[in-house]
Amino acid sequence: MSRIGKKPVAIPGGVTAAVDGQEVKVKGPKGELRHVLVDEVIAKADKDGIEVTMREDTKEARAMWGMSRTLVANLVTGVTDGFTKTLEITGVGYRAAVQGQALQLQLGHSHDIAYVVPDGIQVACPKPTEIVISGIDKQKVGQVAAEIRRYRPPEPYKGKGVRYAGEYILRKEGKKK
Repeated sequence: MSRIGKKPVAIPGGVTAAVDGQEVKVKGPKGELRHVLVDEVIAKADKDGIEVTMREDTKEARAMWGMSRTLVANLVTGVTDGFTKTLEITGVGYRAAVQGQALQLQLGHSHDIAYVVPDGIQVACPKPTEIVISGIDKQKVGQVAAEIRRYRPPEPYKGKGVRYAGEYILRKEGKKK
């Protein structure tokens, strides 16, 4: 049994939530999000919050129960606080800058990379070697961070590249003479 799925998702003040069939809509101070749940679970809105239950006790329903509850909780967190991912750039001459709706990356390639930032995502560069990605949709924020990191993932010998803040890179020893 899912220990996460049993807990209802609390709705804080200033946030409205509505369940229409399998679709959950959440509106808060930062914006509005919606998610369509899988058929194996049922969502009900009441005074405690949104409660996610299994339609019938099957292996697939048990697998989706906790995940569906977490997705609904991410909707509520997104419209109240939002989500943030920070990327660090390591390497001589590697830097980033925001120009309009594009992120300009200099990552040691023969050309600069212009990454167009999708709608609903804000990108900031407080330092030339730091990229802060924020938005209300956790999946979009993580996808944008992964796409930017994919341009130059950290290599294991010198650690040069784009990494998540706090990510540990397993370093290898170089050639021995």
